[in-house]
Amino acid sequence: MKLIDLAAIDHEEKSAADIIDAVCSELGFDYASYATFNPVKGDVQGYANYPDEWKIHYGTQGFHKFDPTLYQSVLSIAPVDWGRFNHDDKFHTVFRDAHDFGITTRGLSVPVRGPYGECGLLNVTRDCSDDEWDKLKRHVMGDLQLAAVHAHDTVMQSGLLGKALYLPALSTREKEILQWAAVGKSQQDIGDILSISHRTVEVHMRSGREKLGALTTPQAIGRAVSLGLIAPG
Repeated sequence: MKLIDLAAIDHEEKSAADIIDAVCSELGFDYASYATFNPVKGDVQGYANYPDEWKIHYGTQGFHKFDPTLYQSVLSIAPVDWGRFNHDDKFHTVFRDAHDFGITTRGLSVPVRGPYGECGLLNVTRDCSDDEWDKLKRHVMGDLQLAAVHAHDTVMQSGLLGKALYLPALSTREKEILQWAAVGKSQQDIGDILSISHRTVEVHMRSGREKLGALTTPQAIGRAVSLGLIAPG
């Protein structure tokens, strides 16, 4: 499992990074980050405008492997105040030295789900009093949720995510067969449609499953759809 900084990948338009910068400057947060998860490898990739020293510390310590602001928040539908993690040992492990890097433990995670079931997270922090924090949340929550949607859509539509995910290189035939399977065609049906043998269909199907890290054909179809390799059935 890796932590991938999308901003380190060459690209002319880093508009998702611009969005998180705008979240801070326009909505009054100190720092922000956007993260999404590789459905095949489980890698975490995204943008963050935290100080470089904190990003290096976070990555080298492997905090992305168990940070509850990521893995607990992604299970939620509504925004998650980090105050929920006050008694979470993993949270305290991640943020034990955060103040040394100018990072507060006062934050908020906003989950957003895309059309194929993928999930992204917009995280924001601000060092302020309890009263200020409550007022800020009430004032900007709608704008924050909209920003999360924009950040997620921007990354999903860009070529950056594909580069970061190292998308499985399915052959044209493998994608073709998975696409027919996605609309409910049997292996015999697919063989008849493509004028190839049932055995050949099975060989390509098995190869596609292996490349996608899937144990079953439905799982392979789901992953191929979520990665944009085939269309939903």
